[in-house]
Amino acid sequence: QVQLAESGGGLVQAGGSLRLSCVASGSIFAINVRGWYRQAPGKERELVATITSDGSAAYADSVKGRFTISRDNAKNTVYLQMNSLKSEDTGVYYCNTRVWRTLTDYLRQNANDYWGQGTQVTVSS
Repeated sequence: QVQLAESGGGLVQAGGSLRLSCVASGSIFAINVRGWYRQAPGKERELVATITSDGSAAYADSVKGRFTISRDNAKNTVYLQMNSLKSEDTGVYYCNTRVWRTLTDYLRQNANDYWGQGTQVTVSS
């Protein structure tokens, strides 16, 4: 199995910064796309940012210029640096990771998606 452990959430004032981390462990041959999603109270989960294995990043319009996603492949870790936080950034942030668990899975392009347990980010105005 694959486990994702998120950390770095908390309470911050508007305009402040937080850095989220997500470490993948377990039965992993290689990691493909990694991403961060968030879910605000009463709303659906939405995509925040993604990053491919070669480092290409994409962002939701609402966070462009404020958030930066990065990854350390040697540590199986993905980060989300969040600056200039706004009250509307409040929510539970989830890490998503697409994994090839074995060489056979990789050669067959048979990847599986895994989710972390979520970390709460609260921005006070």
